[in-house]
Amino acid sequence: MKKHLKTVLVFFILTATVGAFWHYLAGHPETVDQLRKLPPSIVLVLLVLYGGWFLAYVLVTRGTLRLFKKTMSRQENLLFNAYSSLINFFGPGQSGPAFRGAYLKKRHNLSIKKYLFGTLLYYGFYAALSAFFMLAGSRPWWQTALAVAAVAIASAVAIRKYKKRAHIGNEASLTLVNVGWIFAATVLQLTLQAAIYAIELHSVNAQASLGQILSYTGVANFALFVALTPGAIGIREAFLVFSQNLHHISNSSIVVANLIDRAVYLLFLGILFMLVITLHAKDKLHVNQLNSQKGSTKQKHTEL
Repeated sequence: MKKHLKTVLVFFILTATVGAFWHYLAGHPETVDQLRKLPPSIVLVLLVLYGGWFLAYVLVTRGTLRLFKKTMSRQENLLFNAYSSLINFFGPGQSGPAFRGAYLKKRHNLSIKKYLFGTLLYYGFYAALSAFFMLAGSRPWWQTALAVAAVAIASAVAIRKYKKRAHIGNEASLTLVNVGWIFAATVLQLTLQAAIYAIELHSVNAQASLGQILSYTGVANFALFVALTPGAIGIREAFLVFSQNLHHISNSSIVVANLIDRAVYLLFLGILFMLVITLHAKDKLHVNQLNSQKGSTKQKHTEL
């Protein structure tokens, strides 16, 4: 029942978002001309930045494996993240994380609990940094410091509780180098995300300051924690519209900048798709074998 409710909710959000975009474009035909006149050089720069953003996540995967003294070749890591990014966006539900957990367990003997622990650590850094971005450009330093501290402490408590409940113990090598690796990769990813949003906003003539861009980025990042739809479509836009008191960017700029972002990201996913096809990622990652094993395991559980 819950699964069907979620499907209906996702369908409603996507339909409402497409309808809202269409209604806005119908009432603002000049927006279409503005999008058509977007210089190819801007699109190219955004694609390059998205490439760096993707590589930062590749580094997060490497850092997660380092926590448990596991390794993965550079090509495998690249193909693994490209494939999981595609199925996470186009697949049903949370296909990406499910595939990542199953793959790491099968190919690298990394249990689901350990994979989730590394993911929680990444999310903790992601949330704390997003809180800093969100408030640093719009609130006094002491309010920003208190908010970041609160998010960091809440994340640390949640990670500690999960570690205890999952009985991970000392299996995780939480050295300064290993933890610092994930933190540095997360900083890089969020910095590149801010650069992407800055270019998109300025390309639609939004006179946004650095502080506004940081707040805009922080709010947009928090939308990913409730990403019921692919790429948090509709949810991210709603977060940005209802948080204007923080970033002070107009609704029209939000709509047009997000249209550009969605279009460029789809182009980037197209590049990842070509990479996956050209390098035969499905065969190299033995995806069919992984799926068949998951199916047989599910059947055994049903029989039991």
